[in-house]
Amino acid sequence: MVSTRHRTAAGRIGVLSGVLLASTLVVSGCTGSALFGGEDSGAPYGGATAGGGVAPSAGATAGAGGASAAAPEGSGRVRGEFPVVSERQRIRLYAEARLSTMTLEQKLASLVMVHVGGPDPAPLQAYLTANQPAGLLLLGDNVPGSSAQAATLTSALRQSEGLGTLVAIDEEGGIVARLAEDGYPAADTLKSVPVAETASAFGQRAALLESTGMTVNFGVVADVTADPGSFIFERALGTDAPAAADRVAAAVGAERGHVFSTLKHFPGHGATAGDSHTSIPSTGMALDQWRSDVAPPFAAGVEAGAELVMFGHLAYTSVDALPASLSPEWHRILREELGFDGVAVTDDLLMLEASGVPAYADRTANAVAAVAAGNDVLLYNSTVDLPPLVASLAAAVRAGTIPASRVDDAALHVLTLRRELWLQQHPGA
Repeated sequence: MVSTRHRTAAGRIGVLSGVLLASTLVVSGCTGSALFGGEDSGAPYGGATAGGGVAPSAGATAGAGGASAAAPEGSGRVRGEFPVVSERQRIRLYAEARLSTMTLEQKLASLVMVHVGGPDPAPLQAYLTANQPAGLLLLGDNVPGSSAQAATLTSALRQSEGLGTLVAIDEEGGIVARLAEDGYPAADTLKSVPVAETASAFGQRAALLESTGMTVNFGVVADVTADPGSFIFERALGTDAPAAADRVAAAVGAERGHVFSTLKHFPGHGATAGDSHTSIPSTGMALDQWRSDVAPPFAAGVEAGAELVMFGHLAYTSVDALPASLSPEWHRILREELGFDGVAVTDDLLMLEASGVPAYADRTANAVAAVAAGNDVLLYNSTVDLPPLVASLAAAVRAGTIPASRVDDAALHVLTLRRELWLQQHPGA
């Protein structure tokens, strides 16, 4: 895959339907050929421009480039220069158009990613068809054999014309590897060797993932710790922030063009004691210290272009007593301070239930809180009966517990990523 941030060929937005296309053009105020990259990229006659303004009069300068828009003699009409629309803008327009066709329940279903067990593609495809979730998480039971067998499985998974299927996997390497053929170096050794070796290892790993049809890797651990007793120590790419930041950036760069990268576990497990699989680890670290000692690897990964960030079930109590995965403040920090504009995904939400903390024993309450906090994808490492969960989330939206705008924002992030994936899988479309 080639990231849209670096693609040079412009993709064409597909037509959803005649009605949708017409409405899109009316709203945008431009011609179809201009919006969708056709031969005629000029603004329509009649004085309207793409931005809804008035086309320049005869002799006036059009656009920043200073090109004149001369009217045909005697026509009384002026042809304005149509502004260039970037590929990212076209993807966004397409995602917005798709969003406008979706019901509330469809939007909410599109925010959930689950695991459906086994190597047989039939039940996985059946779940996709029936529920239309964000995608699927594959674990070891899905890919017990060769990479060729894994590729056969993923090639059978399809959802919607115009939108790619997010097929995610935890492939860090080392002690967290789902693919038997992944024998490449992992964090336990990469943290103590030159940064170039991280790029090499993750490049080979990413190529393996691409060959098996995986499209999302939950695989770049941006946590920092120098404590060998920490459960995350063996998986962290550095023992201090600068070293980890260099390796995280190298890992993300190596995955580019092969698979979407995910940074985890924001805002950082290394500063906490305990394992979030069985508890809610916490720390009293101040925000300023977090910014200097913990944040740099995440910032480096965001700068390198990671498409997803995974939120951990851990609490920095000086910032918010809630686990970061349920914290609006931590989502604000990621978006506003680190400048992340991609997809925010929870760690497995079933871990909250497994923590034994009574406040997080209710699955529906956790899901409602996770969406309201700012997550775009709710992750479950088991099969979830989606219609009842979606109904509960929809009820929370209608009650005002979850703002409708928050659902639209989350769904738009997911649709944008899936559209980007589809264009990568259909070059020239």
